Amino acid sequence: MKVEQIYTGCLAHGAYYLESNGEAAIIDPLREVQPYIDMANERGVKIKYVFETHFHADFVSGHVDLAKKTGATIVIGPTGLTPGYEVLIAEDNQEFKLGDATIRLLHTPGHTTESSCFLLIDEDGKETSIFTGDTLFIGDVGRPDLAQKVIAELTQEKLANMMFDSLRNKIMPLPDDLIVYPGHGAGSACGKNLSKETTDTLGNQKKTNYALNPELSREEFVKELLTGLTPPPGYFPDNVLMNIGGYESIDEVVNHGTQALSVEEFEQLANEGIQILDTRNADDFSSGFIPGSYNIGVEGSFANWVGVVFKDVKTPLLLVVDEGKEEEVAIRLARIGFDNAKGYLKGGIGAWLNAGRVIAKIENIEPEEVAGLNATEIVDVRKKSEYDSEHIVGAINAPLDYWEDQLDKIDKTKKMYVHCAGGYRSMIFCSILKSKGYDKLVNIRGGFSKIKNVNGVNVSEYVCPTTML
Repeated sequence: MKVEQIYTGCLAHGAYYLESNGEAAIIDPLREVQPYIDMANERGVKIKYVFETHFHADFVSGHVDLAKKTGATIVIGPTGLTPGYEVLIAEDNQEFKLGDATIRLLHTPGHTTESSCFLLIDEDGKETSIFTGDTLFIGDVGRPDLAQKVIAELTQEKLANMMFDSLRNKIMPLPDDLIVYPGHGAGSACGKNLSKETTDTLGNQKKTNYALNPELSREEFVKELLTGLTPPPGYFPDNVLMNIGGYESIDEVVNHGTQALSVEEFEQLANEGIQILDTRNADDFSSGFIPGSYNIGVEGSFANWVGVVFKDVKTPLLLVVDEGKEEEVAIRLARIGFDNAKGYLKGGIGAWLNAGRVIAKIENIEPEEVAGLNATEIVDVRKKSEYDSEHIVGAINAPLDYWEDQLDKIDKTKKMYVHCAGGYRSMIFCSILKSKGYDKLVNIRGGFSKIKNVNGVNVSEYVCPTTML
């Protein structure tokens, strides 16, 4: 029996390839399915099943395309919803043969109503591992407030109570030596405080995961689970609906997203109001970009920040990319349902300049220069939890996650200096606000991590834990 975790860092997402005696199954595939097909073909096996732990909110699953291309059966747990494609809606404890192994579906509602885990039983009848989706993470469990964005009567309190029952009745009685394979790791918005680890034993989770503490009463569990939840990204409901109803083939999405546009074609579409998304790194972007562009670098947590910034997956986009990156950018947009890219600027920013078009720039300063600034002119765009942990005393916290709510904190008439943790989010923030007429923002290269450690900056004067404020 082979089990392989296929982890995608920018989405903090784990898909799984299972294989036994000539048959394979994929659990929670990403939207670009060719890598799974290639794996099976290289090993001479047939993909028999596509198991979905739930209708995902944070990415568009590849289940529909994978089933169409391989003839595999899509399996999902009990649900009152009717998907827009052929699917096997399984019953609790229903078993599926995969070669010499058996996979048992355990219905574990809580994150969503159809949420299910898949228990792997080897050829000797031993329960070896469990694929928990968003029911159980390493160090956390799935948040119970997402389903109500699609079905209003599914309150977070109802789902939190379902989660309590699922964990106590379905997960905690299982053997301690089971390997837990979750759907996400640190960085996902599907939980509050996920571990950086992407696998563990169930026994260790019983010892360390607050949600599996047998001493917690139902009321205590629900209170703990609901405390500290922040608003989810705006694109989540759209992804759920795409996963339930079906979607355009990723092949077609990538085809129209990778259309090469001349400077004239690109400019005409931009003049019609289509947003320009520049995916180059922060330094390259700041040194020269098309006015009005948003910068979200493809080398960072690209998909997550595209979803946070734009929210509506139907937003039409024009792309500026590094040479040869156009297909990667189109795929990574499609992963979260942003299927409306109109194409990319052929020849990139160089072609724009050669055509005599105007560019804009964003000023940068080095961390060494922060010591001479007035702290009230410094804008920290990290999450509130990061800011609360430690920050420059007197700096303004304006989290990028909610950039639209931060505009009244920024004084258009004077220079203000923007930082995040490492320099990625701060340039996103600067680019968005510059397109709104905030022309005096300056980016601090390297972010807070460099500000703390650079020579010449007295850290004790400029950085202070919240508990000491």
